[in-house]
Amino acid sequence: MTTPARNLTEPVARVLDSASERDLRELFGHSTAVFVSLAGPKHLVDTANPAFFATIGKDPAHTGIPLAELVPELREHGVLAVLDQVYRTGEPSTSHAVPVLLGADAHKVRSSFDFSYEPLHNDEGSVIGIRLIGVETTQLEHAHRLMAEQRALVEQIARQAPLAEVLDGMARAIEDLAPEQVLVSVLLADPDRRHLRHGAAPSLPDFYNEAIDGIATGEGVGSCGTAAHRREPVIVTDIGTDPFWDDFRELAGRAQLAACWSTPILARDSTLLGTFAMYHRSPRAPQDSDLALARVFADTAALAIERHHIEQAKAAAEAQAEAAREELATALRIEHQLRTEAEQRAEAAAELSARMDSAAAALVAVPRPEHCELGGSAGCNEPAEIKVADSWGDAAWGCPDHVEHSLLNVSSVFIANEDLGGLAAYRNR
Repeated sequence: MTTPARNLTEPVARVLDSASERDLRELFGHSTAVFVSLAGPKHLVDTANPAFFATIGKDPAHTGIPLAELVPELREHGVLAVLDQVYRTGEPSTSHAVPVLLGADAHKVRSSFDFSYEPLHNDEGSVIGIRLIGVETTQLEHAHRLMAEQRALVEQIARQAPLAEVLDGMARAIEDLAPEQVLVSVLLADPDRRHLRHGAAPSLPDFYNEAIDGIATGEGVGSCGTAAHRREPVIVTDIGTDPFWDDFRELAGRAQLAACWSTPILARDSTLLGTFAMYHRSPRAPQDSDLALARVFADTAALAIERHHIEQAKAAAEAQAEAAREELATALRIEHQLRTEAEQRAEAAAELSARMDSAAAALVAVPRPEHCELGGSAGCNEPAEIKVADSWGDAAWGCPDHVEHSLLNVSSVFIANEDLGGLAAYRNR
């Protein structure tokens, strides 16, 4: 039973619904809210919720320390200036999309926060501190960007943009959305499902793309060949040691690639359409959000590739139909030509028959001469014994020698009697 084609004009939200709820929660369900109470004009950390200390990568013992010492980057983004203003004026304030490095040391990740500043007053109404509340907006911004990219890609698919253009745009979007540097590659399955062809890889070097164009699908054939063979994701965290990359390790080294996570792109009936790979410059294991992002975009890639296959099949069917129409038209023209030629031959045959009948009638009325008429300019005095004729209606009497000579040398000459009986009459004379 044929799998129904996807509705390619459905809203982008419905396309995203094809991703699992777990993927969506992983991508958009981890926003952080922090609270910290700051004392005095130096904004000493008095109390804070656990999320605050987890966010800045410090333990809860770090109190009584100026906020500027705990999170120095807040100064360059204007947060400390706003704190000073609120402390000085007693007027609350807000800041939006403030970039903050979360975590500690090599594990820091850049995020965005919206901050709310509320002055704290003593009984006399003097400002003694500030309550700072921050809500992480990284996930929200990420969701907006993802939705915008998805919408743009689905619109491209709906207007039948070239597949290479859609896949290239998708790869660039993922590279831009990923929190850490990633290089994206999309390979397309051959019709035999045994080989993978280059689809898109805007950030990988040309020599690498050319080398893996046409690789086989099979167990142990890199990350992508294995993922295509297994029909499941294959995670290689260190290309330098993983046996799947034994045949491609030198190539990956030249391209400065150290990790590769590959996800198969499958149609709704589980037919292999290709693979979607995320490369990294250093050995790295994926987080759940990385895998969720791969699955979401693999579904979008499947939508684009299936649409491309539908358009290809439609074009092939139209070309085949056009060829059949041209072949039928040619056959009809040939049939008409043959019919016309047959009618012309029939008319010519009837005309020839009428001419021969007329010639025969005219020849019957001509009396036999006494001497041979076939002697040419020299003449012949032999008795006229045999009558010869041709298809044009000419006839003559001659002696046996001259009749034989005319039969051998004159085209269309035959022996005739008075009734145009021909050779039969001659044999029975």
